[in-house]
Amino acid sequence: MAKGKKILVTDQNGNQMAAAEETDGPALERDQFGAVDYDSLPDVIQWFLDYDQRVAIIKHPKVEELFQWKQEQSRQASEDVFNFNRAEDRLAIGIIQSVAHNPSEPQLHAWIAQLLNALNRASKSTEEISSAYQLEMQGASSIVQEAQKIPAAMTRNSFLIDCWLETLCTAEIRVLGWLYQEFYGRPFHPENF
Repeated sequence: MAKGKKILVTDQNGNQMAAAEETDGPALERDQFGAVDYDSLPDVIQWFLDYDQRVAIIKHPKVEELFQWKQEQSRQASEDVFNFNRAEDRLAIGIIQSVAHNPSEPQLHAWIAQLLNALNRASKSTEEISSAYQLEMQGASSIVQEAQKIPAAMTRNSFLIDCWLETLCTAEIRVLGWLYQEFYGRPFHPENF
């Protein structure tokens, strides 16, 4: 990894999340025949967690609290989901599974397009509900606590799930978009197919 000037990773509120040496970017390893070495995916994901603030936000305490809330909701609803220790673990496994389950360009393209649609829906929903209930999303120390201003439990739960999806999809799209370009030699664009 090449070292250069220091870069600062901050959250949406401008709070410092990490300071690190700037690098040339993640390195996706290839084998002697030029095929992608999928064992290098964790290093690529870690690079994004360390250096890309839209991905690193997944490590912020507000997001971690939101993720733990979502995990607890799933447990209480007896949903058959894997329990992750941390939000960043959920992100990493999701990215690896996305690549494994979408091994061709059209499949990965379709998956990223689905994530973009989910992000768009979640973003619109959180914006509408935040405005309707005058939630202070930027200054709140806890999204879960701020959501308590929403009187209806179903609306509150939907809002919190959408907040989580907005963060998760943003991070996943950033990494998968980069991988898409590395895999197929062209940037992801909704109209590629």
